[in-house]
Amino acid sequence: MEIEPITLLAYAIIWTVFYFFLSNYIAELSRKKWTTWVQSEESDDILVEALQAVIEEIEDRMHDKLQTFQDSFFGSVGSMVKKGKDLDPMNNIRKAAKTGDWTSMLVEYAANKSGLSALIPQKQTQEGVNKSSESVEFGLK
Repeated sequence: MEIEPITLLAYAIIWTVFYFFLSNYIAELSRKKWTTWVQSEESDDILVEALQAVIEEIEDRMHDKLQTFQDSFFGSVGSMVKKGKDLDPMNNIRKAAKTGDWTSMLVEYAANKSGLSALIPQKQTQEGVNKSSESVEFGLK
């Protein structure tokens, strides 16, 4: 039995068309069956169990990102609050009132009321005051 090339080509074309439609039909049936099963209530527990590792990984990553955000956010808020306290014109009056320095307190109050608080030089920090008083002893004890 001998098959002519045209007959063989015709069989190949028919088989290809049949296979194409058959595979599309099977894929469509499979997709419909899958979506029906996924939408049913019996699939919920199975899917959650199968995807538990993915859910845990997402929770871990989100927890890490939230912790990083909180650290940076509260750190920047803390530094802004500190800068805001340094810019508060009443801050020097409060410090002078605590130490009992009434003249400084009156000068700060007057400067704040007149809007000249930015022109008053800031006092040195406690370290700067201590270092300057130690360096100017003139040998007297």
